[in-house]
Amino acid sequence: MLNILIFAGLAEAAGASAVRLEIGLPATVADAKRAFAAAYPAAAERLASCFAAINQEYADDDAVIRPGDEVAFLPPVSGG
Repeated sequence: MLNILIFAGLAEAAGASAVRLEIGLPATVADAKRAFAAAYPAAAERLASCFAAINQEYADDDAVIRPGDEVAFLPPVSGG
C-alpha cells in the first residue's frame, strides 16, 4: 500500500488531497504514476506534467520508493 499526497489541479481531478494505491514496494516513481493513472483516469492527463517527490526531495521516474517513504505528486506552479 502506498499513500501519495497530491496537490492543486491534480487533487481536484482526483477528488482528494491524498490517495492510497495498492502497489508493492519497493517500486519506482514510474510504477506509482502508472498505478495512479489506472486508479484515477480523470487525473491521468494532468499527471504527465507533474513532478514527484520522495521524502520532500524531487525524484525522477526511476527513483525507488520504499516502505515508509512520503511520496507526493506536484503539478507545476506559476505565479506572478
